[in-house]
This record gives sequence, C-alpha cells and structure tokens, in this order.
Amino acid sequence: MKNGILSQINSPAAIKKCSKNELLALTKELREFIIDVVSTKEGHLGASLGVVELTVALHHVFNTPKDQLIWDVGHQAYGHKILTGRRANFHTNRKLNGISGFPKRGESEYDAFGVGHSSTSISAALGMAIAAQLDGDFERQHIAVIGDASIAAGMAFEGLNHAGVTDANLLVILNDNAIGIDPSVGALKNYLTKAKVGFKPKQNNIIEALNFNYKGPIDGHDLPALIEALNELKQQKGPRFLHVITKKGKGLQKAEEDQVTYHAPGKFDKTTGEIISKTDENLPPKFQDVFGLTLVELAEQNLKIIGITPAMPTGSSLKYMMQKFPNRAFDVGIAEQHAVTFAAGLATQNYIVFCAIYSTFLQRAMDQVIHDVALQNLPVIFCIDRAGLVGNDGATHHGVFDIALLKSIPNIMIAAPSNEIELRNLLFTVSKGVNQPIAIRYPRGRGNIIDWQQDFKAIPLGKFQQLKKGTQIAVVSLGTLSVEVEKAIEMLDEKDKPKIAHFDVRFVKPFQNEFFVMLFSKFSCMITLEDGSIKGGFGEDVSAFAQQKNYPGKVINLGIPDEFIEHGSPEELYDLVGLSAAKIANVLEENL
Repeated sequence: MKNGILSQINSPAAIKKCSKNELLALTKELREFIIDVVSTKEGHLGASLGVVELTVALHHVFNTPKDQLIWDVGHQAYGHKILTGRRANFHTNRKLNGISGFPKRGESEYDAFGVGHSSTSISAALGMAIAAQLDGDFERQHIAVIGDASIAAGMAFEGLNHAGVTDANLLVILNDNAIGIDPSVGALKNYLTKAKVGFKPKQNNIIEALNFNYKGPIDGHDLPALIEALNELKQQKGPRFLHVITKKGKGLQKAEEDQVTYHAPGKFDKTTGEIISKTDENLPPKFQDVFGLTLVELAEQNLKIIGITPAMPTGSSLKYMMQKFPNRAFDVGIAEQHAVTFAAGLATQNYIVFCAIYSTFLQRAMDQVIHDVALQNLPVIFCIDRAGLVGNDGATHHGVFDIALLKSIPNIMIAAPSNEIELRNLLFTVSKGVNQPIAIRYPRGRGNIIDWQQDFKAIPLGKFQQLKKGTQIAVVSLGTLSVEVEKAIEMLDEKDKPKIAHFDVRFVKPFQNEFFVMLFSKFSCMITLEDGSIKGGFGEDVSAFAQQKNYPGKVINLGIPDEFIEHGSPEELYDLVGLSAAKIANVLEENL
C-alpha cells in the first residue's frame, strides 16, 4: 500500500487529479487502511467503512475546505481525516495527545464543525450557508452528511424545517444504512425503507414537502454514480437532498454481518475480521450490565416497571429487558428530550419508570428534566450511565456535568453508588416507589466485585456510609472514586493510615447537613472527591457550608477542573486531573 494511490494523497487537491480507475483504487486502499489501523489501535469501524466511496466522491467533487463539509456525529469521518492530511498520524487516533476520534475545528481546517453528539449537522451547515449569503459569497457549498438514525432526531427536523424556507446553498446527504449504533427505529425508518424499494410518489415525499430538491435513493457504493449525482446537485441552488444507501461495515464481512458489535469492535484480525477476544470469565461486571440485568429481575417482580433508552439499548444494557419484556422496554431513537417527557407521561399514570441515558446525552434534555419532571415532582428514575471521564471518545462524551446541572434543580435526588452491589440495591430500593425524581449515576466500564448478584437489601435514601475510621483527615468520596481513595490510603506509611477517615457520601442531594456538622466537629481537614466538574459540584456545597458554619479547618475539593478534558485512556485522564490513587495519596500526605 506504501506505493499505492493513498500514499500520494495528502490533501483533497490530489484527489481531484485522480482518474476514474485511480479513484476506484483509492477507495479500496482507504478501506484497507482503516481496517489495518483500527484492527490494532481500536476505534469506531463500521460507520467509516460504510462511507468510503462517499468520502472520496465528496472530496473529489467539492472544493474543501472552502466548501464546508460537516459529518454528523463523526463516527464515519475516519476516511475524511485520512484524506485531509492526517494519514501519518492516524495511528494516534483517540489516544492521549493524538488526533480526536471526531471532527474537531482546532485540529484541521477541513473539520468545519466539531461534532460528537448527533443531529447537529443540518443546523450548523445552514448557519454557515446563511453566513455565506450575508457575506456575498453565493458560490461556497455547504454539505451536511447525516445518518438515518440521526435525521430522526428533533433537532435535525428543526434544521430541515428552517432550511426549507430559505434559498441557502445547502446540500443534505442522508447516509441511509438503517442503523446507528443499534438498528434504527421509528416511523421515519419505515418510510425510508419504502423509499429504498422505489416508493417515491411526489405527493408522499416528506423531503420534497419540506421544499428540498430531492434526489435518490442511489447506491452509496457506486462511486461513478455518486460523483455524477454530486456534480449535478452542485450546479443547483437552494436546499438540496441526496438520499444515499450504504452498508455499515462495507468491505469487512464480519462487520457487515454484525453491525452492532463492529460499530466499535476493539482489536480484531484484519484479514478474517475475528475479534480478538477478551475473556469475561471471572471478571467483574460492567456497570451497564448490573443495571440491565438487575432491571430484568425487578421487572419480573413488578409489572409496573418500564424501561426507556434513547437509541442506546446495547450500550445501556436495556437490551436485556427489551428481549424479556418487549412491551415494557422502549428504544425511542436519538430523542433524549422525547425520552424524558415520555417517561414523565408514564410516571403520571403510576408506572415506575427507569430512563437509562448517558450523562453526556442527558445534557440535551435538561429543559425536559426541569419542566416536565422536576417541576411536577414526578418520580422518574434517571439511570445515568457513563458518568465521569469515559476515556478515548474525549470531551464530547465525558459525563462530568450532570451533577452541576442537576444539583440546582428543586425536588430531584442525586445518588452515586460506590460499587456494583450498591447500584443493584439502590435500583431495588427505588423500584419500591419514590415520591420524587432521582438520578442514579454510575461509570463506564467494569466494577471490582465478581459476586455482585446478591440478595437485595434496601438502602436508606439520602444517607452516607463510613468506610474507614480515622482521626485527622476526613475524606468524603462520591461514587466509585471510593476505590481510588482506598488504594491511596494503602500507599501511605503505616503510621499515617489511622489518621485518615473515609466516608462514602452516596447522595449529593439532598445535602446532608447533620453529617457534615459531625465531620466539622471531629476533623481538622476535609477532602471531597467527585468525578464531575468542580464548578457546581458537591464539593462546592461542602465548602460553602463550612464557611457558613465557621468551620476552622481546611476543605479541599478534588474533581474535574474547569476545562474540557481531551481523549485518552480513563487511567491516563484520571491521573491527569488528579483523581488517580497516586495523586490522591500525594494530597493526603501533604495535609497530614
């Protein structure tokens, strides 16, 4: 491959000079290059394989970066990165200090807009197109590439609705492969399926009804047809829409056959596609599985339990309940706002609703949490997965703002279990009924307890627990950071260990006044730890309360600093922000 076409491509200008045969060779080499690197370095695979031809065609036809190209979410942008000067650095993808796994404005002039959450591309591209008109530039093209799962989200429709009443120089390309991370759902998906088999009477075309010039569907793996269609649409004015049919995982048989697993498969054999297995035997469970499997147990006992997730049945492990109780578990698609208000509606009818949603995606539905749930004091149970630093997906996916966002909202309780058994028991406790909304946050990845499926025990809501006795410093940790604290204490000299008391606060809200008054009376120093933003976090509440009570001792707040944390392994990132066991031990030693 070193002597092939791809090795000669350092910018889209070189793609424009390629002959038809060279372009076809380039698509083959680009697909092989993505497979080669991702097989050993890991990352998102299937989406980028599915748009190789589209990527080459776009950079061949359009004058990027002057013409502005936006990839919705960015899972499918690996080929784009490789063709725009980042081939030599692609092996650093998603690694600490390496290139980002998503398009990022600060990384390249070819990344017109930073994307990590879905369904934003149409609105962003429309904004750019209107700006070009205001600047008197009527030639610049603006292209949004969006998937069939992403276009079903409310924000995408808001963008389409606005664009349809403008004469903006906007091209929306629907990359239709019938799957996001999990298979696409909903009525729009069924409509698009009909379009694939030739159902396109004008009066029933939803895109044309929104005043877009519609073309398609066309085969997204037919490079000459793509180039012809793009050249045709390039000459037209106003909002245009190209419907492209692709296959996620195209070119790697295993990825085509199992598109969910090969969205981000980890390491695999680049020739056969076989995943290099990591045995799950005798390993602690993933927190998502503790949630998913426990919910099935609870749902077996209580017919009023409902499960909801916005497009993450596999990632949240709600899939287990969907398999066992399909009438009581709902994947509502990429629609976080709808998920929350749907949950609120069910809660008004006395159903016990578990809404499983990643911390980073809950941000998209804060208005609904406030107005539709908390304001009405509806007992929706938010199961907030991926809380804390999630690792290689970086700043767009870290779950560090949920505490700060939720803490200021009246009526809501916020809990963070410290381990798998605590999570299981807390789910059991709230399944018996609560009289207010509650958010239960837990991290990505595995816990530490293998024998976690123990008999249920109720947890006293709103109460801390003491994990270790001590005389001088009170360490108050939140959630699974208790594990790092215990490791940090073990690193101390034997004479210092008895000086450290360790408390698991368990509940951020309601604030536990009596607990902290007790700590103020017994300890000369207090250290709070949370895997969320220090700004607006629970540590700030402790510091404010200490000042209010004229606490003479020292209060130290540890958490995520007031900046966006980039990508890297979770271990690297927690050490970077001072929340690794070694860094916590340093703080303890400095204050003994």
